[in-house]
Parts: sequence; C-alpha cells; structure tokens
Amino acid sequence: MTNPKLLLVEDDSTLGYILKEYLEMKNFAVTWAKNGLEGLAKFREQQVDLCIVDVMMPEMDGFTMAERIRQQGSAVPLLFLTAKSLKVDVLKGFSLGADDYIIKPVEEEELVARINAILRRTEHPDEQQEIFEVGDYAFDSKNQKLSYDGVDKYLTEREAQLLRLLCLNKGNLLPRQYVLKNIWGKSDYFNRRSMDVFISKLRKYLAKDERIQITNVHGSGFILSD
Repeated sequence: MTNPKLLLVEDDSTLGYILKEYLEMKNFAVTWAKNGLEGLAKFREQQVDLCIVDVMMPEMDGFTMAERIRQQGSAVPLLFLTAKSLKVDVLKGFSLGADDYIIKPVEEEELVARINAILRRTEHPDEQQEIFEVGDYAFDSKNQKLSYDGVDKYLTEREAQLLRLLCLNKGNLLPRQYVLKNIWGKSDYFNRRSMDVFISKLRKYLAKDERIQITNVHGSGFILSD
C-alpha cells in the first residue's frame, strides 16, 4: 500500500501536531481533525485507510464517532489512542469494532508498528495461505501439522491458530490484543496468561532451529523471525 491515508482525530493540539508530523515522515498521508464531529465529517468527505481516534474529545467523543462510522456500514480499521485505561473502556472500544486499543502515552515507533500490522491484515482480509516455511520447519495450518526433518507434530487447534497468525505476520509485530480478540475472544487476566503459555509451547516446538525466535515486545505483542 503506497502512502496509506490516515485520519487522526485528536483534540490535544501539541500531540496532534507531533503525531501528524511523525506519521507523515513515515510516509503516511495524514488528515488531522480536532474533535469527533470534525473527524466524522472528514471521514465522510474522503477515503481513508485507517482512523486513529482519541476517546475524550469535545463536540463528539471517540466512541460515538466510531459507532457512527460502523452504523453507516464502513469496515475501515479503527485504532483508539486514548488515556482511558479502565477495562470497561478497553472492552467497549473493541465491542465497537476497534482493531486495536492503545493507552497513552505511546512511543511513536510502536504506534507505527501497530498501524502497519493492521494495514497488512486489512489489505488482504481473505488471506488463504495454509502452508508456511519457518526456518527449517514446514507448517501445514489446515491440518495442524508442524514438520521438521521428516518428523511430524500435530498441534492443537488453538496452537495452530496462533502459529498461523505469527506466520502471516512474520518479521512484524503481531499485537497481543488482536490475538486475544481473534483467538481467545476477549482480553482478561486468564486469557492473557493462557496466551503466554501457548507462546511458550510454540517456542519449545520450534526450538530445533536456533534461528527461529518469537520475541515478546513488552505490552505490545510478538514478532516471529527466522
């Protein structure tokens, strides 16, 4: 995707200016709106590839704006960037169809990584790839089979789903919240701990090839590399 078009909706003038400048430096085309009402108007005026939306804003809050966008049938990716960190707020964000929910403050590089991860997924939403090469391993996701040097290991359904997501995003950040939403169904303490256990299992399964790494990016997600 060449110069993805982003709609940034942020009422803090300093933060909005900094983010717009940084994202444009990273080759994004950025339209900046300073409240939800202006953001919704700009969304309706132009085509965008992704919306970055604050929650607490004058005129119209970010949750209401997201709800209006979804009501008009748009599936454009939504990323909430907000100081509202309570569990009820995070869950509400995802219930409104958010693709990610980031608590302020956020490092600009992490924000770009998360934007790119969302855009990769949505650019090819019907990705049907089932066979993957991971280092010296072969992974048949449809049949849940991981093979190394002629020896096959059959994974559980959830193990296979997790490894497939890592393979589809190999070399790039796979956000924790995306995994929890799409495999576990929700983000709570027990599901987060369960996900970490599954990551540890996959590391053990792939340990015969020392080049393969599943790196934990603290608080953000995982990167599979070989």
